[in-house]
Amino acid sequence: MNNPNKKRLRRTMMFLNAQKPALIKDPFIYKPDSIMLDLEDAVAENQKDAARFSLYHALKTIDYHGCERVVRINALDTPYWKEDIRCAVAGGCDSIRIPKTETAGDVKLVEEEIAKAEKEFGRAEGEVLIVAALESALGVMQALEICRASERLFGIALSGGDYTKDLQTHLTGTGIELMGARQLIIIAARAAGVQCFDTVYTDLDDERGFRKDVKRIRLMGFDGKSIINPRQISIVHEIFTPSSADVIFAEKVVKEINDKKAKGIGVFTVDGKMIDKAFYDGAKRTIALAKAAGMYEGDL
Repeated sequence: MNNPNKKRLRRTMMFLNAQKPALIKDPFIYKPDSIMLDLEDAVAENQKDAARFSLYHALKTIDYHGCERVVRINALDTPYWKEDIRCAVAGGCDSIRIPKTETAGDVKLVEEEIAKAEKEFGRAEGEVLIVAALESALGVMQALEICRASERLFGIALSGGDYTKDLQTHLTGTGIELMGARQLIIIAARAAGVQCFDTVYTDLDDERGFRKDVKRIRLMGFDGKSIINPRQISIVHEIFTPSSADVIFAEKVVKEINDKKAKGIGVFTVDGKMIDKAFYDGAKRTIALAKAAGMYEGDL
């Protein structure tokens, strides 16, 4: 299963209540990389059917201008999740987000239902991807097995609110209570070759704290951050945008590795720094980030 969208750029993933037309009709104007159409926590128990109806028609009729459309289904211990998947796949979603993921078996269950829905609604096999949200101590401890559970899985995401409750603490804004989980899941994601996304920052009035939080998770190696408001998008994208010096160096690294590989040379220097093929993917990502920010128009 080789879906090219597994590695697409995902700096921002914005949560939207799938039941509210005013929210889901045009979120692309804010230019998030992905939108998260939520059927779970944002929707009241007696409104699940109405939310699915809204979701299906939005997916079928709205042009989201290349923005990835992820659907967060209800938890696997509810009676709603299978129909959530059918509705999302029938509508044409790009990905399914599994909430409260705790085992590789959870991912496999969802994978089976997606495959059935793809067949039922004429979607190509493997077209719909998966992202798994880790919301408990058990989920975090099982991160590597979850990352390896399916070829459809493009990444894992931390859900800090539920995780800290399970840890018997709370979100403080300092990041201390999330430190262990963040480090563990990013290591697991990189070991499995998938992406990793940080939890939301809920204090919309604390821009300084939000900036500090985003800078921290970028330094840790995260691919992006879940967000809850459009005004958070520009800050995340700004922080994830490489400097001009970074882009120039990355371009040199890619060109030199391509050239040296053809000549059978494995280790060399660029601007006085020792370089080998291990630097290639990082350099390519820097260029991809620069392209997304309109800083780079080359063909590397």
